[in-house]
Amino acid sequence: MNPIEAVLFDYGLVLSGPPSPTAWQRMKDALHTDDEEAFHAAYWKFRHDYDRGTLNAAEYWPAVARELRVELTQAQLGAVIEADVELWMQPNEPMITWAQSLQLAGIRTGILSNIGDAMEDGLLSHLPWLHRFDHHTFSHRLRIAKPEREIYRHAAEGLGAPPSSILFIDDREENIAAAREAGMVAIRYTDHEAFVREMSAPGLAELLKP
Repeated sequence: MNPIEAVLFDYGLVLSGPPSPTAWQRMKDALHTDDEEAFHAAYWKFRHDYDRGTLNAAEYWPAVARELRVELTQAQLGAVIEADVELWMQPNEPMITWAQSLQLAGIRTGILSNIGDAMEDGLLSHLPWLHRFDHHTFSHRLRIAKPEREIYRHAAEGLGAPPSSILFIDDREENIAAAREAGMVAIRYTDHEAFVREMSAPGLAELLKP
């Protein structure tokens, strides 16, 4: 294994914790639905297109509303966008603290996230620590998304490091597999204890206490 020069983080469920139940409820209230199954089906049906930039927020949310047979007003659109940002703002403190320790040690850090336009704007405006990462690769800007290989190349170029010297951390197995195919070292994040165990491998353990 080549020495690790940079660490690349997914955002959702790696730097952030589980979605906020309160925010889920705020979205359902704004869309006037209490049908849990129909709401989640509609939310996820178009989500990859939103993250990939095929749809922007002003197109994504009306598509979700149409699935629920709701006519979306401008006030409702603002409410669901705000609640959607809140949904993914719960911090995963151990990973945030670790990322900051890497930054203080002079190790380059980046974020590679499948994320829509309004979500990026909301998170960057609410979470100042996101600005401390050396590079952001946000899918909607590029019109490509994980696990497409090109997005990993873009992230590596942004970090100024060869893929083989980048450690990538993500919660989804298909994204981990794609990162490894792109030449990166990759660890799937399921919970913090499991992550620490994975990081005990030779060549990685020293990164836990940079």
